[in-house]
This record gives sequence, C-alpha cells and structure tokens, in this order.
Amino acid sequence: MPQPQLLTHCDLFCAVDESVINDGAVLIDGDTINYAGPAAGLAPLPPNTQVTDVKGRFVMPGMTETHAHLSFADESPFAIGETTAEEAMIVAVRNSRLMLASGFTSAVSFGSTFMIDIALRAAINKGQIVGPRLLAAGRDIGATGSNVDLGSGLSHIVDGPWAMRKAIREQRKQGVDIVKIFIDGEAINAQNPPGELSLTDEEAHALVDEAHRRNLRVACHARSAAAVKQAVLAGADLIGHANYLDDEAVALLAERKDRVFVGPALAWEIRYVELCETLGVSRETVRQQGYEEEIAATIVSVGKLRAAGVKLVVGGDYGISIAPHGSYARDLEYFVDLFDMSPAEALICATRNGGLAADPGGSQGTLEAGTLADLIIVDGNPLTDVRILQDHKRLDVMKGGVLYKNLSVDNPYLADRHTPTV
Repeated sequence: MPQPQLLTHCDLFCAVDESVINDGAVLIDGDTINYAGPAAGLAPLPPNTQVTDVKGRFVMPGMTETHAHLSFADESPFAIGETTAEEAMIVAVRNSRLMLASGFTSAVSFGSTFMIDIALRAAINKGQIVGPRLLAAGRDIGATGSNVDLGSGLSHIVDGPWAMRKAIREQRKQGVDIVKIFIDGEAINAQNPPGELSLTDEEAHALVDEAHRRNLRVACHARSAAAVKQAVLAGADLIGHANYLDDEAVALLAERKDRVFVGPALAWEIRYVELCETLGVSRETVRQQGYEEEIAATIVSVGKLRAAGVKLVVGGDYGISIAPHGSYARDLEYFVDLFDMSPAEALICATRNGGLAADPGGSQGTLEAGTLADLIIVDGNPLTDVRILQDHKRLDVMKGGVLYKNLSVDNPYLADRHTPTV
C-alpha cells in the first residue's frame, strides 16, 4: 500500500467555492483525498505519512478539458481527420501526455478519428502510457451532407432514426463512454453552415434516446439557437459552442442546468480570426464568413448563460495548427478577458464544472474528502494572473495520488514518478 501523503503550507483553492485557504493542507490516502482545508483542522496523521512542504505554492484541483480531440494532429483546420489511423495513434499518445502536462487531469472527448480514444483510454488505465482520465468517444456521428461528412476517419455517416440507433449500438459495442453528434455546421463548410440543421428532430431524439438507454453520454456540436434547442430538447448532456442563443434557448438550458453543460469552445474562432493569413485566407474573407460576428455573439450568449446559472466548462477545440495541443489553458484567459469572469470563476469552470461534466457523481474537480487526488501545484498565483497556467514548467501535476515530473519534456523516457523538491 502507498504511504499517506500530506501537502502542507499551501495556498489552497478547493473549488467548492471561489475562496482560498492561505495555510492549507491536503492529506492523500492512496488515490483519494482524505482531507483538504486549513492546516489547523488536521486530525492526527496516520503513521508513516510522507510530508511535503510546498512552501506557499498554489494548490488547486486538476482541470478538465471538455472538448478533447486527442487524435487530432495539429494540422490545418481544413485537413481535420485526414491522417491515417497509424499516424493519429502516434500523435494521440504524445497529446495524451501533453494534456496531463498542461494540468488537465481529465478529458471528455468530443470525437475521435477511428477508434483511437478507446485504445488510448485502455492504455492510460493500464499505466502503459501517461495521460488524463478519459471519457472516450468514437467517430463523429452525422447525417449525409452534415459538417462531418468529410469522407475521413472522423466521420460516421448515417441517415434516418433507426440507422442512427444502429450507429449508437455499434459505438457502444466498440466501448465508447460518450457519443459525439453534429446538429448544425461551420461557416467554412458550405454544405452545412451554422443554423442549417442536418438532423431532423426524430433523428436527434433517436440518437440521444439510444445512447442514454445504453448508459452513454451525448456531446453535440450546436452553434445556432435552433441547433441548441434541438439538442437540449432531445436530451443532450454537453453542448459545444452555443454561439447564437435566443431567449428560448437560454431558458431551456436554464431549466436543465443541473445536468447540462455548455462549452463555448471559442479558441478555434479566435485563432482563425487572428491567424487566418497563415492558412492562406484573407482577413476580409474571414469577416465575410462571419467569424468576427460569431465571436461577438458568443460573448453575448455566455453573458446570458452566466446570468441564468448554466454551468460553463472549458474546452476550445484544440488540436489544429492555429490552436495546437498543449495550449488548452488559453481558454481560461478567454473566459477572463472576453467573458469578464474573475480568475476564480474561470477556475471553477475548469475544475468543479469540468469535473461534474466528466463525472456527475462528483469524484473529480474539487479538493475535498472523498474526491480523487487529482491536483496541480502551481508556481505562482493564477488568481492574480490566470495565464500562469499556460506555462507548463510552473506546474507539478498529480493524478490519482501520483505526482509526475518532466511531463512537458517530449522524451517520455525522462519522466518518472517522484516526490518533488519544492
């Protein structure tokens, strides 16, 4: 049995609320938190407890990337899913390690090329590779002519409610935890722009009903108010994007705020506007496509969702050339700068809300007795500058009571488990 561990002299952010405990302590038993709170509240320590003085560093829960594409290879957004299965598996192993190095101890997949997530999850759980806790998805499910109808390893194209039920059953057989469905599209895709619903209500309800009957979660791409309303009424669990919301869509989400999570996933749009010319696309073309308007609309929509108490989560569609793997924590900067959140509120979105999105049972995302010992020891205070979390070298990452070093080093043979000197 592993020794109990105690972290002392922490600036402790437990994420049960937005407060910080200045002289905090965290007691860990195996892979579980035994105590997290003021050092003065500690009971007598178990025998042989390993004590680490973190010397005033900031300790917070591990974050959850709720829009993960671990099999994406940082390619052009116009070439998503075009890598071979073999190439995608290699990059997924690297990305898995990089996600953990970034302070994200959990991930909710929003679609995988081929069946890579399933193999990746198994390898992580067996300890064969390093990575976050992973809710694995299969290929994106969409109808003919949908945004995902690309003829690539990312596409699972079916039409009609019974064919869609069959697709869910096939993915269940393969071993997914979550299914990703496309309800509307993308402005760069002429065959299915935002607002054009690629599914009928009957098809959307069949997908979600079959998934829930099989104890699977449902994540969906929905940019327009019409798409969000169709997703919510069908019973989807995670809504990705939700850029253009009317009052009816906000009200539907608010009625279901105890179980539905919304991730604005805005990094792709922001970086596309900023870096479009590196992709051979002019700024004027991007403006005509409507992406500047989409960013502005998202800011307004998020304000309405915050006022309504809807749970927001981070996850920005990372894994493309302009928003590469490893930059996941940039989402918190956007939440602060664009959505006018305090750093503490942004951290709650990344930790507590993300943890609930990954496990509604509450085992992740907070530091309190009974939760998993997934945490980050930060050299610096993200409540002063949330951008600190983008610097992997400032982070020591623990998952399941195991503290890793050198995660940000590409060569995995340099990484091992250790007790840090801090």
